[in-house]
Amino acid sequence: MTTPAFPVATIVGYPRIGRRRELKKAVEAYWAGKSTLAELEETASGLRQATRERLAELGLGRTDASIPETFSFYDQVLDVTAAVGAVPPRFAGFEGLDLYFTLARGIGDIAPLEMTKWFDTNYHYLVPEIGPDTAFSLSSRRIIDQFTQARAGGFVTRPAIVGPVTYLLLSKAADGAPEGFDPLDRLEDILPVYAELLAELAAAGAPWVQLDEPGLVTDNISVEPGVVSAAVTRAYEVLAGGQRPAIFVTSPFGDLRENFPVLAATGVEAIHVDLVHGGVPAAAPGLATKTLVGGVIDGHNIWAADLGAKFEQLEALTELGASAVSAATATSLQHVPHDTADEKWEDAELDANLHAWLAFADQKVVEVVTLSRGLTSGRGAIEDEITASQQALASRAAAAGVRVDAIRARTAALTEADFSRGDYDERAAAQAAKLGLPELPTTTIGSFPQTVEIRRARAAHARGELATEAYEAEMRAEIKRVIELQESIGLDVLVHGEAERNDMVQYFAELLDGFAVTTNGWVQSYGSRCTRPSILWGDVSRPEPMTVRWATYAQSLTPKPVKGMLTGPVTIMAWSFVRDDIPLGETANQLGLALRDEVNDLEAAGIGIIQVDEPALRELLPLRREDQPAYLDWSVGSFRLSTAGVRPETQIHTHLCYSEFGEVIGAIDGLDADVTSIEAARSRMEIVPELAAAGYARGVGPGVYDIHSPRVPSVDEVSELVALAAQGVPGNLLWINPDCGLKTRGYAETVPSLENLVAATRAVRNREVANV
Repeated sequence: MTTPAFPVATIVGYPRIGRRRELKKAVEAYWAGKSTLAELEETASGLRQATRERLAELGLGRTDASIPETFSFYDQVLDVTAAVGAVPPRFAGFEGLDLYFTLARGIGDIAPLEMTKWFDTNYHYLVPEIGPDTAFSLSSRRIIDQFTQARAGGFVTRPAIVGPVTYLLLSKAADGAPEGFDPLDRLEDILPVYAELLAELAAAGAPWVQLDEPGLVTDNISVEPGVVSAAVTRAYEVLAGGQRPAIFVTSPFGDLRENFPVLAATGVEAIHVDLVHGGVPAAAPGLATKTLVGGVIDGHNIWAADLGAKFEQLEALTELGASAVSAATATSLQHVPHDTADEKWEDAELDANLHAWLAFADQKVVEVVTLSRGLTSGRGAIEDEITASQQALASRAAAAGVRVDAIRARTAALTEADFSRGDYDERAAAQAAKLGLPELPTTTIGSFPQTVEIRRARAAHARGELATEAYEAEMRAEIKRVIELQESIGLDVLVHGEAERNDMVQYFAELLDGFAVTTNGWVQSYGSRCTRPSILWGDVSRPEPMTVRWATYAQSLTPKPVKGMLTGPVTIMAWSFVRDDIPLGETANQLGLALRDEVNDLEAAGIGIIQVDEPALRELLPLRREDQPAYLDWSVGSFRLSTAGVRPETQIHTHLCYSEFGEVIGAIDGLDADVTSIEAARSRMEIVPELAAAGYARGVGPGVYDIHSPRVPSVDEVSELVALAAQGVPGNLLWINPDCGLKTRGYAETVPSLENLVAATRAVRNREVANV
């Protein structure tokens, strides 16, 4: 076939939720029965067309396949599961979008697919379940339909799909699969379905297709690198044959390393290299017939690029002997907000600075287009833009607050003693004597549902329409209601419910120096769930206590212990756009000290249990093993720094969620928390045998209630999960809790779920007493 020219400027992906979260609202209206399927499809079609129009306005071509079709109703991995028909038997009877959403959310007694983090991002994907007998067939043609709709709207776009090797690497073995089975064993069976899809795209007129293969840049996956490379060779040997569009393989989030020459030797026409997270590769046989696409613009963070340095990287690519070089983003832009023009920061000086320092999705597209102009017309054609970018970097480095000497001096003075709490057994005895908790103590992770009334009060207060005194009175009333509810349900350790918090990171960002928060900076976390990551731009400190008055008020309402609730330093960093001008470990220690001050103030105020959540600990783990020890050293250290200043009788909790934790068991142990709660319901206690095998010997609360689904787990279901947990965790160390906070759930689901959790726990306690 004649290879069409690859566009000189492109992006790997773009935000798909809408500039004002239109997709979130439309999907949730459909789930709630407030709109029809036709209305949902109409909204989605309009969003896709609006995205194409905006990208063309920013400089990408309308008909050269430079605009990727990366829309998804929920998740790009789930899209492949639906497309190839890899549907577990328990979902029989559902079809179309109802099947799709049931795979994601479950219904009744049908549990959804497991969910976990997408590489080193805060985005979650639905884990496919693949067994030896999983039947593959082309079962959804939405990808083809979206290309056809784009064409009808005046665009020739580039359909984007998770590639077959990555799809299988990210899958888990289905229940009942034999020992030693790996989903990658099914590569030969899934490739004909991909080939059929490519053939239909070619027949529809698609000149290019994008196959995303981030699985090739990591060695965190259990399959040996040689096996992965062999799978790449075989996959693209099959897919490069027959009728098809030209193939563009992307490799976001890291360095292809050993897989770069493997891809170069295949018949694909364009290869993407992530030059933000990896280096310029060495020349390899086969490049002479391929376009090298330099992912030089960071799609995972929001700082404006040094265009001079980025152009030099692209120039280095031109020396490798490829037939052409193009400019692109390193990753999809789905991980950043839409447009800095949507933001106005309260501080006038900071407002002017941040607009010069930042690049959201739209600004990053312009950066790519600018660099592509340099590729076609020479560096001189973009010299003004290069100079402007370097001036912005210089102004950022010199701005007040970016460096605060007193903060740097405090971190420089830290010693080993600042990171240690002493003997755990001594602490455990002191805590047991003080708290007097029953066997299998029950608790929740922290947040309770954020009602419409809470959100309205917060919005009115932010607009100045509700006085602070009145707003805080409403929050205290909600805290009182939540405390009374927990007492009536029978929970042993209570929480204040976090009514006053807009988000578990933004709340603290608004109270710490060195942060800015956005108004419209929404980013998809999973499905219809969106967050607004804060911007960590300067040195961090705590001007005054942040949570003490809320925690002490809640504790004054009950004789039961109430946990103080904080977000840990690693999670604040992971769920913010963190600065890139100093080592991450320095920023982590600054946050650790700010939180240490808060922990100490909570203890002084009489709070006996303090939870410092680190759900993102696994998320930031580097994708290459050689880089992991340094990360684990500073990340674990920053948590210990935040919690090591309290007395032995003060019980420190932490919470981890939605990741593969087997690889960081040692780090979990290294946190030295007295109690660790952890996601486990969807995976049916997969983590518990790993903890037992590692000899973990402190308190642990593996989640028994999956809060990311609207299902209400029955008493029997929770009892079964408690029993599974008890097989690997001694009763004196086992806590019973949900997987995560309850903020996104409604009270109609939350109350019966917690009642069933308590009833199941009591039943297990009674059985144990009866067996004595």
